[in-house]
Amino acid sequence: MKRPIGVSLISYFYLFGAVVLLVTSVFYDPNANSIGMADRVGLPDAPERLVKVGIAFLSLGMIYGYMRLKKWGFWMMITYSIVFGFISSILVSNQSQQPFFGNMLFSVVVIVYTIYVRKNFLQTYDQGE
Repeated sequence: MKRPIGVSLISYFYLFGAVVLLVTSVFYDPNANSIGMADRVGLPDAPERLVKVGIAFLSLGMIYGYMRLKKWGFWMMITYSIVFGFISSILVSNQSQQPFFGNMLFSVVVIVYTIYVRKNFLQTYDQGE
């Protein structure tokens, strides 16, 4: 069984996002932003850099399982998309900002596509070896 192209594309988008989170956690001043990642995920007292690194590593683990078509990768992706889609929908309703609407829409697309290809996560993945 080959990996569906959509799974690869979604994984690459999330991989890019995880790398950006890691880079910004090192090179970006957490006090320069009015609302940080820690505030967005409901941890206003947590250190901004620690939250970004934690989310980035969680994403990298999720991407690994998703790209390998593991059942736990499927469930992590569904859960991650629901949580961050919900967070984005709250931010859209509170602030009416375009980027959060895009995040929410992308989360919905990821959930729908992942459920659509769910049978691939139940079969053995051929890595081309």
